[in-house]
Amino acid sequence: MNKTEKAEIIATFAEKFENTSSLYLIDYTGITVEEVNQLRREFRKSNVEYKIVKNTLAKRAIDVAKKFDKLKDYLVGMTSIAISSDDPVAPAKIIKKYKEKFNKLDLKACYIESSFYEGSRLGEIASLQTKPEIIASILGSLQSPISGIVGTINAVMRDLVGVIDAIANKKESN
Repeated sequence: MNKTEKAEIIATFAEKFENTSSLYLIDYTGITVEEVNQLRREFRKSNVEYKIVKNTLAKRAIDVAKKFDKLKDYLVGMTSIAISSDDPVAPAKIIKKYKEKFNKLDLKACYIESSFYEGSRLGEIASLQTKPEIIASILGSLQSPISGIVGTINAVMRDLVGVIDAIANKKESN
């Protein structure tokens, strides 16, 4: 790889790092090609970009992006990168699933938004709600009072109809 190619890779990754909300460093030691292909498919389904890049080039990209500085210490050995702009928790869920399935994949460290997490906190991160789950929860909370109001209005109308029926029945019997 010549200097021009390296510069292009650094620029590409620096741009990705600047525009992402989460970045995960994964130790993929011992994982087979088929397992990596399954992992890539799973990441693609969740709109997560999964790349393997030389550690030195990733460190330079971090320097250029001026973001995710703490991750440089974890760029040693077999390291892959998962980048997610849509759902910052999705990579953690997938990594945990594959760690349990193959017992080979390890999270080294990650950044979610501006917070740094070490790999030992994978279970904690993976248990967080995804963005769609949070939105659904908020919408459910917003709809709850509205459905209560509708129920109350219906109850008042039902009671009023009951009173009117009772009055009509009383007049008919007199």
